[in-house]
Amino acid sequence: MRSTRLVIVTAALALAAAACGGGSAGGSSGATAAPGQSGFTPPKLSAPSSLGTPEGQVNLVAWAGYAEDGSNDPKVDWVHPFEQASGCKVNTKTAGTSDEMFSLMKTGEYDAVSASGDASLRLIASGTVAPVNTDLVPNYKNVFDGLKMKPWNSVNGVSYGVPHGRGANLLMWRTDKVTPAPDSWGVVFDPASPYKGHLTAYDSPIYIADAALYLMATKPDLGIKDPYALDDTQFQAAVDLLKQQKQNIGEYWSDYTKAVQAFKSGDTVAGTTWQVIANLVKADKAPVEAILPKEGATGWSDTWMVAAEAKHPNCAYKWLDWIISPKANAQVAEWFGEAPSNKDACALTADKNFCDTFHATDEAYFDKVRYWTTPIAQCLDGRTDVTCKDYADWTRAWTEIKG
Repeated sequence: MRSTRLVIVTAALALAAAACGGGSAGGSSGATAAPGQSGFTPPKLSAPSSLGTPEGQVNLVAWAGYAEDGSNDPKVDWVHPFEQASGCKVNTKTAGTSDEMFSLMKTGEYDAVSASGDASLRLIASGTVAPVNTDLVPNYKNVFDGLKMKPWNSVNGVSYGVPHGRGANLLMWRTDKVTPAPDSWGVVFDPASPYKGHLTAYDSPIYIADAALYLMATKPDLGIKDPYALDDTQFQAAVDLLKQQKQNIGEYWSDYTKAVQAFKSGDTVAGTTWQVIANLVKADKAPVEAILPKEGATGWSDTWMVAAEAKHPNCAYKWLDWIISPKANAQVAEWFGEAPSNKDACALTADKNFCDTFHATDEAYFDKVRYWTTPIAQCLDGRTDVTCKDYADWTRAWTEIKG
């Protein structure tokens, strides 16, 4: 079926249900077709024009390491200072995947979420999160411009959250086992790889974008312009490449601590990594290097978003402002291992070289990073003559790829 703007309604509805292979689209039933940055019109929800009295608590869904209260390390605590300053007690539910975050937010029990780009549009399309009035978040003014009003945190010129930080999905290898030193993702996609059984890749449907990114550079005849906007032919090419790669994969990873151990032991010799993984492996004296390959890379920029039906919206807004304040943003970025979103955070990191290591101010570096963005049926690259594969399609394909 050829794409027209009539399918945008279906795109928004499917997007909302995609996380767990189905389910209610909830508030997205009122979504209507319209041209725009993200190819759909979200439910009509408004951001507050002012804040009121803090409600005394805030319920968060967050990635591990994003809301530290000293329980993991007494020296790592930006939650208790927030509670003292705001009067808002923090209750945090740690989520292990974007799909889990989506499901938790749909329960209506949480006020805010640290959503990655493979969940943010689903949350917006389903009416689960509301627009954010950034004027009520004073520290937003100091967020890097390269992170503001992007396809994963805004729709049609409306902001839906505040950027938390960012990072790239890098290529890492064991220098004692992989020669010559690679400069391309080809080392993990070569069907005749000499490293069969010792390669790794990120375990998520969004990893299909990594294959698409590689095909952008190596098979330009496919016409891929955006690794998150894939028509039938482009999508099948990416899926075929990943099925071929599967034969050489020793282990997929989603828990970065397991990736650290695999590289340290030598069970894994090359594959996708994060800067924090590379730092930890190097700290334990394992011989590894990590680079942003010549084709570029995918990456992430997480966004703190507020629930449309938040029971504690005033405390939620206070948390949004706190987590991107210079000191707290420096602490969380350094603890987790990512570039901070607040430009003033770099002066407050314990490691004075931290922002250089994570390329925090290097926009030329991040220009080569394609941040995770939820795939939808209305092609994100602007095409209207084809239908692109949405996240539900990506999820089904990932299950097939892994067997």
